[in-house]
Amino acid sequence: MWKYYALLSAFFAALTAVFAKVGVREINSDLATAVRTTVVLLLTWGIVLFGSHAGEIKDIPRHAWLFLILSGAATGLSWLFYFKALQTGDVSRVAPIDKLSVVITICLSFLFLREPVSLRVVAGALLITGGSILMLVK
Repeated sequence: MWKYYALLSAFFAALTAVFAKVGVREINSDLATAVRTTVVLLLTWGIVLFGSHAGEIKDIPRHAWLFLILSGAATGLSWLFYFKALQTGDVSRVAPIDKLSVVITICLSFLFLREPVSLRVVAGALLITGGSILMLVK
């Protein structure tokens, strides 16, 4: 089931990039990020409230709060830089370079989470890196 969610995530990430490029054309990229974040905030809290999960907030462990806050900060910074890049770069070049996050995630998951890395994972990461480098070269 996770593969379907991952493919849907990729599809909506692609839509995000195209919609964002059009959205940041004539406004400040930080303002655009704030608008986008507000929509995400409303959407996700709506899902939590309609799914009757709001009462579970009290059950979130202290360490989970810390890492969710750190993840939120990293997400916010990622989005701010992404929108800045989209504002001046071609979405067809910015998005693939942004996907270097996949390679960095693989490395971090190996180092900190001790997740196994197979030859297939390494080969995929090298291909992503090569593709991103091609996008960087004009």
